[in-house]
Amino acid sequence: MLKNKTIVVGITGGIAAYKAVEITSRLKKLGAEVHVIMTKSATEFVKPLTFRAISHNPVTVDMFAEPQTWDVEHISLAKRADLMLIAPATANLIGKIANGIADDMLSTTVMATQAEVVLSPAMNVNMYQNPIVQENLSYLEDKGYQIIEADKGYLACGDEGRGRFPKPEEIVKTCCAYLLTKNQVDLAGKKVLVTAGGTKETIDPVRFLANHSSGKMGYALARAARARGADVTLISAPTNLNQPKGTELIEVTTAAEMYQEVMNYQSEEDIIIMAAAVADYRISEVATNKIKKNDEKLELKLERTKDILAKLGQLKQPKQVLVGFAAETNNLLQYAKEKLEAKNADLIVANDITGADIGFGASDNQVTIISTKSKRKIPQANKLKIATQILDEVSKLLEEEK
Repeated sequence: MLKNKTIVVGITGGIAAYKAVEITSRLKKLGAEVHVIMTKSATEFVKPLTFRAISHNPVTVDMFAEPQTWDVEHISLAKRADLMLIAPATANLIGKIANGIADDMLSTTVMATQAEVVLSPAMNVNMYQNPIVQENLSYLEDKGYQIIEADKGYLACGDEGRGRFPKPEEIVKTCCAYLLTKNQVDLAGKKVLVTAGGTKETIDPVRFLANHSSGKMGYALARAARARGADVTLISAPTNLNQPKGTELIEVTTAAEMYQEVMNYQSEEDIIIMAAAVADYRISEVATNKIKKNDEKLELKLERTKDILAKLGQLKQPKQVLVGFAAETNNLLQYAKEKLEAKNADLIVANDITGADIGFGASDNQVTIISTKSKRKIPQANKLKIATQILDEVSKLLEEEK
């Protein structure tokens, strides 16, 4: 996914520096050219040799060391970078950047680059909450730096609270979203609601009806919309996925719960994307006790759930964009076109779920985006790339509404 992309990873002197090893490895596996810059403090936690072995490139620490090439190294890396990631970012480095201080290789390269700069702070909870640190982070965010908010949890010092380094997988996914959006902020100021995952309908205290949806497409859409500047609310049925950074997550289980939460937000949203696989049927009467097996057939009486997309189509606000999904096993385009008209949607994303490499749970997808005016087929690609192209079509509709 990151082929032909150059990422400079900056590592500062915090205990979370060891987690940057996994970040570097993940970026490399996605095809990126990775260059690592370490502060001298960072080398007290992890040796440069580790990052050199993983990135397959020399690791830069000392600004005045003998250069590997004739280039002025900090300028060369600054120019080559498509994105700079500083992970972990200590309070010290955050303060340096906010005040324009460039006194080592990492801070100098940050000052010299025109690439997107992403900071992932990690520190003690009291340091993180210090008004000076928070003011520095707010100032940098206003200047266009991307901040990955620290997680809450148990910290290395023994305290608990916000300041924990996010999961490396989530940091990498967030960086991918920024790279794929190419500094687009066309959704800045827009409120976007995304649904994701597959709902579960209870049969008895032990069993439930469900589907194979993993939620990956919806989470990719939420992540991509956030990277483009949107205020994102993600309403999710149960998944095994990490919350996309910077989004509001509302967790639900059943179709009825998802219906209620969507309706709570419906009137406030500029864009609604129904990527969830919502159950069409639920059990008419849920058993209060576990149903015991016997030699007889078990018959379950089902009743229809509320059609969320149809209701959204009825309530659609002026200039509001409504996107639905059609996951089909046959007659894909026919059913998608029928759904577009019946639900009063602006776009239907049609995908054939029969392919093992593009079906439920897969990391890739292959879709056709259908509107009343056009049809755009998107070849197989990672779901984050697919999400970016879906949002391109949404952005076009918003422009037409102006």
